[in-house]
Amino acid sequence: MFALRPLVHTQRAFLSTLSQAERQQVLKPLLNAGWAVTEGRDAIHKNYQFADFNEAFGFMTRVALKADKMDHHPEWFNVYNRVEITLSTHDCQGLSNRDIELAQFCDKATNN
Repeated sequence: MFALRPLVHTQRAFLSTLSQAERQQVLKPLLNAGWAVTEGRDAIHKNYQFADFNEAFGFMTRVALKADKMDHHPEWFNVYNRVEITLSTHDCQGLSNRDIELAQFCDKATNN
């Protein structure tokens, strides 16, 4: 027999995309750190390369734990020592402060 958990309704804070002024202020340091604006959508992306799979997977684990706490999950792809990350907030269909926070965390979570 399966135990059913009660439904829990959570209310998400209203998210909006970054304004032009916010973009100019917060994107510049990320772009200087290797992030790029994704063509054809309101997103940013970055490619990381590590010494080996273990280091790449450790990085992904640190990011996954942070993303889960934020309730904000990246789009990513991993092959051996490479990790490609794209960030965009699905709730508002574009870049939000959540993407900026997670991008900054990603950069701090690596020694690249």
